[in-house]
Amino acid sequence: MPDRTETESRKLLGRLREALASDNEGQARLDEVVKLIADSMETEVCSIYLFRDPETLELCATQGLQAEAVHQTRMRLGEGLVGLTARTRTVVNTADAPAAKGFRYMPETGEERYSSFCGIPIQRLGDALGVLVVQSKAARQFTPDEVYALEIVAMVIAEMTELGAFVGEGAALSAHHQQPVLFRGSVAQEGVSEGQVFLHEPRVVVTNPISDDPDTELARLRDAVETLRSSVDSMLSGARSVDADQIQVLEAYRMFANSSSWIKRMQADVANGLSAEAAVEKEQSLARSRLSKSADPYLRERLHDLDDLSNRLLRILTGQGAAARADMPDNPILVARNIGPGELLEYGKRLKGIVLEEGSVGSHATIVARAWAIPLVINAKGITREALNGDTILIDGEQGIAHLRPDDTVHAAFQDKIAMQTRAQERYASIRDQPAQAKCGTVISLQMNAGLMADLPSLHGSGAEGVGLFRTELQFLIRNQMPRRGELSALYSRVLTAADGKRVAFRTLDIGSDKVLPYMKPNDEPNPAMGWRAIRVGLDKPGVLRMQLQALLRAANGGPLTVMFPFITQINEFRAAKAEMGKAIDRETKLGHALPSKLEIGAMLETPSLAFAPDAFFEEVDFISIGGNDLKQFFFAADRENERVRKRYDTLDISFLSFLEQVIARCNATGTPLSFCGEDAGRPVEALCFAALGLRTLSMCPASVGPVKHLLRRVDLNEVKTVMDDAIAKGDQSVRRAVADWLVYQV
Repeated sequence: MPDRTETESRKLLGRLREALASDNEGQARLDEVVKLIADSMETEVCSIYLFRDPETLELCATQGLQAEAVHQTRMRLGEGLVGLTARTRTVVNTADAPAAKGFRYMPETGEERYSSFCGIPIQRLGDALGVLVVQSKAARQFTPDEVYALEIVAMVIAEMTELGAFVGEGAALSAHHQQPVLFRGSVAQEGVSEGQVFLHEPRVVVTNPISDDPDTELARLRDAVETLRSSVDSMLSGARSVDADQIQVLEAYRMFANSSSWIKRMQADVANGLSAEAAVEKEQSLARSRLSKSADPYLRERLHDLDDLSNRLLRILTGQGAAARADMPDNPILVARNIGPGELLEYGKRLKGIVLEEGSVGSHATIVARAWAIPLVINAKGITREALNGDTILIDGEQGIAHLRPDDTVHAAFQDKIAMQTRAQERYASIRDQPAQAKCGTVISLQMNAGLMADLPSLHGSGAEGVGLFRTELQFLIRNQMPRRGELSALYSRVLTAADGKRVAFRTLDIGSDKVLPYMKPNDEPNPAMGWRAIRVGLDKPGVLRMQLQALLRAANGGPLTVMFPFITQINEFRAAKAEMGKAIDRETKLGHALPSKLEIGAMLETPSLAFAPDAFFEEVDFISIGGNDLKQFFFAADRENERVRKRYDTLDISFLSFLEQVIARCNATGTPLSFCGEDAGRPVEALCFAALGLRTLSMCPASVGPVKHLLRRVDLNEVKTVMDDAIAKGDQSVRRAVADWLVYQV
């Protein structure tokens, strides 16, 4: 870039800094900004459009267009050249705007007089905030140097918008981070909670985007980059003992930290008037913008690495580190883009709820949230951008909603809902030690799902009769390397001790699909839910399966042991897995270790195919547990991670219930114990219908035991079955409405 352009860029930023530091109200500042840019770029027009809502842009300031159009002219995202710039987040630069594809004539602005158009996206960390536009009467293609200078200015405008520099009286912008905001996401764990926001990664605020001393800023940037490189080198040297694939990832990380092109771009930004922090954030915003557009998963992962490095560099420059656990408020609601199981477990059970921008119903975070019985809302887009530490937040995990900074009306209604749930929990506690016996005399065994030692106190408190599913994979997922046999044996032994004689069904390692071990090379599968996962991994890697089985045998220490294999689809898989157990028993016998006094070996029925296995399977297996979450997605061909399809299909659909009846009948014919395990087992109406079909054991999260028991004790299952049969005879698609209507007059 020529020296003249660099000087003019710094000069413009200096004038902008003076304007932004003035005592003027926000609108006056914004008006001064567009005037300064128009003068500097020698254009007749400079306008700033900012988002009024996620789909609507509003003209907020202009030099050259009709003043009456300010705060009156609006356009949809993608509409006109301004909307096109915002939608694509790319520069639109044309010498003949009226002839350009997508041009929209807005007579109220008087812009038809201007031929040249250059639109620059105003964005911060990949989030579009608006568009900066310059226009001139003469046909003129803005040069790359001019476009670059405008990008620098747009970055400053984005930062100052975030800081509230344009907030004020009259027609100025509303204050950021102060208004009530409703976020609609997806339900991952039910429940309601009120608390204060605790950000997993607190926002780094750049308070000084403009600098008048490039040499000092370049030195700060250079020192920070050296500190970053040293920290990455330390990470790599400390990882030499882990899997080679993880080392490869860290090597790629170091490659980015040493990227000369990345450093040169930031140095150029500093030379043109940005502070070191602003230069880093400008490049980070561009990386996030590219990340959102890329369809290549490898490229997305690499851009994510660059994004993470930028965060580290910003924290070095600003001294704004990650939030300390000790700084958590009294009722913390964790807010994050996403989070791994290890990081989540570090927070402990102090959390009152979790809201994630990403996540899935089968993610590690969801498993932990269910274990802790705290509400979790996922896919709450934009909440990390809007929320601040300490903000009041209400989570409705039953509807997948988060209210940030709610108004008094919403707050009051929410407190009424919490009070109702508190009273209900008191009722459930009063029947904790009583059986789940229906009015007809049928007793249903209610068990709980677990995966952490922290879950086990809930075994007594919830009133569950045992652990119908202990997820052993969590101990693999939260580590950076494969756990040793001795570590697993000690853990399983503590679980059995904490259960105090109650039955615990240990499910062997269930990885793959949405559960990927950090130290195992992931497989690029087109449909991982139907790919290399669960028992398929165990049979292909028998050493890992055998090691886990040996750890379980030793943990039993001569007492009873219950083990079940996940994702069995045919009898040969069960026989092969059982043979591995036989090998583990033989080895333990040779070593002189005590064998279990009673050994139950079961299988999880998670695919329709297993329901049609030969009679021999039902005779050989000691018990069967229906894995409802997976079974339902395969039965309806509806990916449970896909919100667009998974909610279309009802668990109480007559076709699904008919299928369950067939499974129940086959198990009854062979005397095979059968249970239902999954989210639906913990929903009272679903649990009621399962019991009416003939299921006598249900396994659910601890918090669901009370509500399910409460309902079961108040109805006659024979009457429920009659209601279901009548609905089926009428040709209803689902029995849900018929059962719900009947319950209104029963409870």
